[in-house]
Amino acid sequence: MIFITVKFAVRPERADGWLDLVDEFTQATRNEPGNLFFEWSRSVDDPNEFVLVEAFRDGDAGKEHVESAHFVKAMDDLSYAVATKPRIVSIDIPGMDGWGEMGEITPR
Repeated sequence: MIFITVKFAVRPERADGWLDLVDEFTQATRNEPGNLFFEWSRSVDDPNEFVLVEAFRDGDAGKEHVESAHFVKAMDDLSYAVATKPRIVSIDIPGMDGWGEMGEITPR
């Protein structure tokens, strides 16, 4: 599994419309056969920062993603809304295929 987290610093005037701006890209990515999840969050500390948490089945699925037409289009579209280059963490986790259960908490 390829696990990726990206922080986007967004121009203040574009922050409130960010989720609408990325909606087409988000839906297209979620429909990729190798996508495991693709989720956006807005920072509670900085209203101009959005965090993307995503995962792909494997390196081939990740490669297909970054070579897709919707990825290329999104990178161009988003370049007009970001304030700085996004920061990324990407790691290949062999043998993982998605979510596991957290052992430290159980519903009562």
